[in-house]
Parts: sequence; structure tokens; C-alpha cells
Amino acid sequence: MSLRDGAKKMSKSDASDYSRINLTDDADTIAQKIRKAKTDPDPLPHEEKGLENRPEADNLVGIFAALANRTRAEVLQEFGGAQFSSFKAALVDLAVARLGPIGADMKRLVQDPAHIDALLADGAERARVIAAETMNAVKDIVGFVRG
Repeated sequence: MSLRDGAKKMSKSDASDYSRINLTDDADTIAQKIRKAKTDPDPLPHEEKGLENRPEADNLVGIFAALANRTRAEVLQEFGGAQFSSFKAALVDLAVARLGPIGADMKRLVQDPAHIDALLADGAERARVIAAETMNAVKDIVGFVRG
């Protein structure tokens, strides 16, 4: 969900780059976006039911849970009653640890288009080999002459 509006999905088409975390974002950008994410003034609830009608809180708890491979209930058990400032600090650390390396790899790959082209060509050739048997069967069924 959007970091600016918990009721909307993260989207590349959103005008604000602060509404989403891009795969190419570096650690500092990820941290800044999470720190600026919209929240509400109440502390985090202790139970999931307390997230109802709090889309921004639900969103950030959901992001934390996904990145930590935990349930929302487990996240709330740890952070329930905490203010967003301390929760966001923990979320920043987690997000940077999990997403930062992806951004670094994306930047490395973007800077080497020849490597990407080679990977795509290799994948296309492997797909052709796999698809050849199916395509020959289709040609036989349709009545095309194989060439």
C-alpha cells in the first residue's frame, strides 16, 4: 500500500515518489521514505483488530510483517503500545537490510546492459528449446508443414 495513503496501492504512476519504495532506491532513500510515511497520532495497537480504520498503521505493520516473514499479530505483539517513531526506526532498519541489496543489484545490472542482453538471449534460447516440441505438435494438428 502507498506510503502516503494507506488506502491506495503503491504505484509507479503516483505523482509522489514518496508513495512507494522503488527497487532501485538506495538505503538512504528507503530510510527517508519510511520516515516520511503517513501515520496517525495513536500508538500501535496490541491486537490486529486495533488496525481497523487505521489504514496507514495497518499498511506499515503489513510491510514490516512481510519483510520480517512474520504475521501482523507477531509484529503487534512486539510493538503494540509503541509510538510510530520507534516502530518506524525498526522498520527502516529492516527495510534497508532486506531491500537495500536489491537496489544495489538493480543499479549494478542497469549499468551493464550487455550482461542483461546476454541473460535475455540465453533465456529466449532456452524457452525456444522448451517450446519447440509444443510448436511442432501445434503445426501437426493445424496441418502446417514443418520447415
